[in-house]
Amino acid sequence: MMRRNALSIASGLFLLTCLGCGSHAGKESAVPRPEDELRFDVLYRQNCAGCHGADGKNGAALELANPVYQALVDDASLKKWVGNGMPQTQMPAFAISAGGILTDRQIEVLVQGMRRHWAQPVLPDQPKPPNYVEIRTGDPTRGKALFGTFCLSCHKASTQEITSPDYLALMNDQALRSIIVAGRPDIGQPDWRSDKPGTPMGDQDVSDIVSYLAWLRTLTPGQPYPEHREGAE
Repeated sequence: MMRRNALSIASGLFLLTCLGCGSHAGKESAVPRPEDELRFDVLYRQNCAGCHGADGKNGAALELANPVYQALVDDASLKKWVGNGMPQTQMPAFAISAGGILTDRQIEVLVQGMRRHWAQPVLPDQPKPPNYVEIRTGDPTRGKALFGTFCLSCHKASTQEITSPDYLALMNDQALRSIIVAGRPDIGQPDWRSDKPGTPMGDQDVSDIVSYLAWLRTLTPGQPYPEHREGAE
């Protein structure tokens, strides 16, 4: 009798264990795979917020929530930067095809989510900004003078010293151009219209300033810098 009871108890425990395993396996199968995540808020928080800020602003990197930037950059460029990264900057590649972790569909969700949350209609009476990409060759000598006119009042020797080789080693020409044209309202930096009423930058002005900053960029980032050049000759 005792042996029969022991066998009954063992059988019951085995049945409960099997049922528990089946229930646990069912829960595991309900957990979505990383590549199946298609919610913008989740994808943005996991992949973008660390550099660009929780709401697309107040981060270390470019303010994505800036409507001027959203009006300036096209979908193809956004997808390229998110997917393949931006060379000569700290923007990494996120596409699986480029060694990242996001599918093409997830990158599309991120781009369209930025547009939906942060893009604003462009009014017809607003001035047209300079081009997103450079279409005219810059003149570094003229750019040095323009830097003094438009930029130097804020970007003197301080934590915002953008002429420093340390900073320029982390910023390629396109990144510099994007910030100059779109500005960073989250930290008080004006866009191409500048903080001087009636004196907006033209397309050539932006190209010249970028050319001047590029001329100051060191060829040996992370190594002892050669003698710092004070300006284009």
